[in-house]
Amino acid sequence: MSDGTANGAHERTGLLSFTEDDDSRKIIDFTDWDDEDPRNWPKSRKLINVAIIALMAVLSPLASSMFTPGIAQIAADLNTSTDVVVGATTGFVVFLGIGPLILAPLSETFGRRKLYLTCFSIFAILQIPTALSPNVEALVAIRAVSGFFGSVGIANGGGTISDMFHPTERAGIFGWYLLGPLLGPTLGPLFGGLIVQHLSWRWVFWFLTIICMINTALGFLFLKESYAPTILESRKQKYEESEGGKFRIANQDDRPFWTKLASSMQRPLRILFTQPIVLTMAIWQAILFGTTYSLYTNFEAIYGNRYGFSSTQVGLVYLGPGLGFFICVWFLVPKIDSIYNHLSRKHDNNDGKPEYRLPLANVGAVLIPVSLLWFAWTVEYRAHWSVTVLSTVFFGLGQITVLNTVQNYYIDSFQKYAASAIAAGAVFRSIVGGIVPVFAPAIFKNAGYGWGISAFAFTSMALSPAPLLFYTYGARIRERFAIEL
Repeated sequence: MSDGTANGAHERTGLLSFTEDDDSRKIIDFTDWDDEDPRNWPKSRKLINVAIIALMAVLSPLASSMFTPGIAQIAADLNTSTDVVVGATTGFVVFLGIGPLILAPLSETFGRRKLYLTCFSIFAILQIPTALSPNVEALVAIRAVSGFFGSVGIANGGGTISDMFHPTERAGIFGWYLLGPLLGPTLGPLFGGLIVQHLSWRWVFWFLTIICMINTALGFLFLKESYAPTILESRKQKYEESEGGKFRIANQDDRPFWTKLASSMQRPLRILFTQPIVLTMAIWQAILFGTTYSLYTNFEAIYGNRYGFSSTQVGLVYLGPGLGFFICVWFLVPKIDSIYNHLSRKHDNNDGKPEYRLPLANVGAVLIPVSLLWFAWTVEYRAHWSVTVLSTVFFGLGQITVLNTVQNYYIDSFQKYAASAIAAGAVFRSIVGGIVPVFAPAIFKNAGYGWGISAFAFTSMALSPAPLLFYTYGARIRERFAIEL
């Protein structure tokens, strides 16, 4: 893995200087207290950027699950089966994972802002033909394409936060941002249930159209470019126009444009398949997402059939994991920075290692299988609904703990290419998260909810030692498999 500077990450030193080699061009870089350096922006400006991209990261996963309470209604309206309608979720979630493979490296070539605004504008517009879908084929196809463009908030959010915040303060902010990809699937069925029950399934997508267009408009008005090389490139052009002469950006990559673009497009997959830690953590996250979507798409059957809940009541069940998310972000996630800073002072004179992000992941590693087994067997034996919902609170706690620590680990390991590193993990988890729920109903039908959900618990348990192992041996593994990006 990269240490974040070897790959050409910009140093915040002098604004202009002369090179010491044969290149006579003046160097442009940030000064230590440069107002244009995103890490020196006022906190309010940073948080506005975070709020806009966090809302993007909420809305695309929200769209992935918001229509699930209306699956039966959609099937009846479009003359198809409910299993086929579930394919609309599968296509969306799979392309939600494929999108970052392309959109993350593009943001490291063209800048964050252009990608956010272009892709989310398309995502907002695509909600209109989705609402007007005449048949299930159109519904599935349009949702798959919209999933690709809607992934932009997930693809680049971690990179944008890395652009603006120092490692010592990043985890707390990232925790609130990360609520988006998790709260979206959680809140979607709640809102969708209300809309489906009182209006119709098509109004789910009209609602998404309105909200997405409002967020896109806010992006055009208030979202600022945060990627340092793009900001410095703009500064370079201004200097060349106003002062004449030639300038270059510190650590500038002078390869031809198409060579750089091809290299950036390969970056996420190179990271995924050459870094054992990233691959292992990606598999772990994939299991979590596959489990999550398998449960979410079956809450209607579990609580509707077994407990006699209405669509609105089923939607309220999703607040269980949502409560776990909020408790974790409020109380546990800030400890990620605290532990990181403590270990940095104790062992490395404040020069932290990515592995110092991992201790809290062990909490999630225990909570996830325990909460799944709790849910599995209380549902199997028809325990009171409150007992089953309480287990989902702890599942939500475990999810946030694992995902936040892992994502921060990626960011610290790859820094400048944080978006590509996160995309490497996202593609795997989204594809598995999209495909596994297709088979979940058959698993639960044949094995029952007890053993069916327990299978997910045992699978996650197999990877539970990963944080402890990588905390101990991660630095050596990163050094052994170091790559130049």
